[in-house]
Amino acid sequence: MSVEAQRVNDAFDVDLVFTKADLQDVVPRDNDPVVISVVTAGRKVHRVLVDQGSSVDVMFWTIFNKPQLSPDMLRPYDGCLYGFLGDQVEVCGHLELRTTFTDGTASRTENIRYLVVNASSAYNMMLGRPTLNRLGAVSSTRHMKIKLSDLVGNVITIKSDQKEVKRCYENILKTKRWVFMVTTRPLYIEEVAQPEVNCTENAWTKQRLPAKR
Repeated sequence: MSVEAQRVNDAFDVDLVFTKADLQDVVPRDNDPVVISVVTAGRKVHRVLVDQGSSVDVMFWTIFNKPQLSPDMLRPYDGCLYGFLGDQVEVCGHLELRTTFTDGTASRTENIRYLVVNASSAYNMMLGRPTLNRLGAVSSTRHMKIKLSDLVGNVITIKSDQKEVKRCYENILKTKRWVFMVTTRPLYIEEVAQPEVNCTENAWTKQRLPAKR
């Protein structure tokens, strides 16, 4: 025996199409990510990164640690979260928040499960594949927009805030880390060439060291 479910008048099955008109308000930049604003926990949250490469939805501690939210709202999280380089990221817990997506004319509100992460980031939140798939949303880095449907089939078009993207990039550069060569033996030469690892440029420079006395 089998039961076949039929979906009738599914408002989410709408055509989400990007056209040349979606490019008119885009400032040409070099491979900018899609960064939007949403409404959650009774406030508008900017610098929300839309990341199709993320398997989770993340809220960073800087935005969670606000008067509207409390650590008592967090539920334990037993899983592990790893960064791009394989390093483990501290997860404080998870919580569900009603989150509204709107373009000013249409809107849609859903319960989103966020992992609260205690890590430094230029962004306040990150929307990954769970939310994108749940919303049936499609993002385009070429058109700098994300599109989804509301409950009656209208298409919601949310533009990426390219000014916020630039600010986020500048903040990343301010917090970049410099890694120098580490040795366990004393250096007897007056000047050596050392690799200076820049997360964005991979530059090689020289650093003058004091002569040994």
